[in-house]
Amino acid sequence: MAEVKWIKITTDVFDDEKILLIESMPSADSIITIWFKLLILAGKQNNNGVFMMSNKLPFTDEMLATIFRRDLNTVRLALKAFEEFGMIEVVDNVITIPNWNKHQTLDAYEKKKERDRLYQQNRRKKQKNLIEQKSPDKSSYVAVSDKEEEKEEDKEKENIKENSLSTDSEESFNFEDAWEKTFSIYPKKTAYSTSKTAWMDKVLEVIEENQPDVARLLYKATEAYLSDYQEKNPDDTDFRYIPKYVDWLKNDCDYWLQIAEKRGDCS
Repeated sequence: MAEVKWIKITTDVFDDEKILLIESMPSADSIITIWFKLLILAGKQNNNGVFMMSNKLPFTDEMLATIFRRDLNTVRLALKAFEEFGMIEVVDNVITIPNWNKHQTLDAYEKKKERDRLYQQNRRKKQKNLIEQKSPDKSSYVAVSDKEEEKEEDKEKENIKENSLSTDSEESFNFEDAWEKTFSIYPKKTAYSTSKTAWMDKVLEVIEENQPDVARLLYKATEAYLSDYQEKNPDDTDFRYIPKYVDWLKNDCDYWLQIAEKRGDCS
């Protein structure tokens, strides 16, 4: 996968308590610079925040000191601070940034809005295809005005249930089976209940009629992530560096939903 051309930095980054604590340390400016250099390197690598050279050789503190053009002792001090504050994790001597995708994906509102737009576009395409099948004479098509469609969408959004999934969507669709099927392919079998809650929250982000499509897409997104991870980390057959599924759903999932949608995997 090509390198990420930009990363997301929030405007209140210097109000973060971890950054505030770092600013009180010796060589604070150098440590903060190293943190941003680390984020940028992760973007260039585009390996889900796992620092591996050519997918085989873990980056060492000496290598980072050379790449960042910083004193080795300062880099070691910075890495120690980052690990203590949970900004990085070292797994089997490999440096990783937990929840890396939050630094490169769209805000939740924008992601939800874009996903709804794509689903509505897909729904209208299906409606058009049904009309074409029933009536070969295009002059007889009944066009639905934008205002009428907007009213229809507003009604659909009002029907979203806040605390439970609709069982009427596509009548025979079984959300429980969809969840079990998706969870079964994820290698880390931990936090079952909290993972299921996070999965249901993702489904409920869209209007009711699109919930079955999201459930299917979550399976495809999970599958795509695991396939990409395996390709980039062929030696990690045990998936040691992947997050728990609940963390993946909350922080990385939206990126892979977009990937799955672009591949046309929502059906």
